[in-house]
Amino acid sequence: MGVISLQGCATADLRSWPEVQSFERPAVTSVAMDEGGNSTLRVMTLNVAHGRGEAFHQLLQKTDTTIQNLNEISAMLKREQPDVVALQEADGPSYWSGNFHHVDYLARQGAFSSAVNGSYVHGLGLEYGTALLSTIDLRHAEAITFNPDLALTPKGFVVSTINWPGQPHVQVDVVSLHLDFSSKGTRRQQALELIELMRERNRPMIVMGDFNADWNGKDTTVQLIASELALNAFDPTGKGQNTFPYSGKRLDWILVSNGLEFRDYQVVSDAVSDHRGVIAELELNTKLVKNSYQ
Repeated sequence: MGVISLQGCATADLRSWPEVQSFERPAVTSVAMDEGGNSTLRVMTLNVAHGRGEAFHQLLQKTDTTIQNLNEISAMLKREQPDVVALQEADGPSYWSGNFHHVDYLARQGAFSSAVNGSYVHGLGLEYGTALLSTIDLRHAEAITFNPDLALTPKGFVVSTINWPGQPHVQVDVVSLHLDFSSKGTRRQQALELIELMRERNRPMIVMGDFNADWNGKDTTVQLIASELALNAFDPTGKGQNTFPYSGKRLDWILVSNGLEFRDYQVVSDAVSDHRGVIAELELNTKLVKNSYQ
């Protein structure tokens, strides 16, 4: 959720094209298939809370504690084996969380082959934002910092393209998104920035992240994004999908384009952050994707 933050830190350029990092890992020789022989994609989103776990603030803990918290996240990722992970509140070298790169650390620990960082804060000893980890090559990465005049603390998103496993002709954009926590009006304006850029890219997409908004109630930000980008949520009004225990709300979402269908969806119970991770297994309907993006 990111309520605790330091003011006066420098922001990154509002639109940038970050380099995709590559990491050595064992070669993947097989593609995950469902019972019908169709290739599937396993995706996950998690607000990693600057490596503080469920503690009050990362500045108040030792580096060893931060490393231990990241090791618990890594253990969860190894167990769940996602192909693509969207991270929020993901730190580069920052004085308040041990001065080492958390995203690189998780990539190496989890044997991911690619990573991209979308840092919307970079300066004065701090670097953090959203990130993507992937076992599949990431390409065409962009990072957006939302209009800084709207929010108390910077927020943004990073997007990159993958080839669907076993279907190299199908390109899909994956997004790690973090919206403002304090104002539904600000979230709406940030959502409009997301919608504009994703329409430009014009690919089927998977939008994941900490939306800081539920589906129901007066704040319709999640519904706005889903409607304007023709995305689907898994059982959006169903019970038992809460991801932020402090409020009992569902703030973390995975939204997918028509043609990308949910085979499985669950909130992970591991208490590695103040948010709970969300994981989904997706199946590709090539006919629907082709009709929607041609």
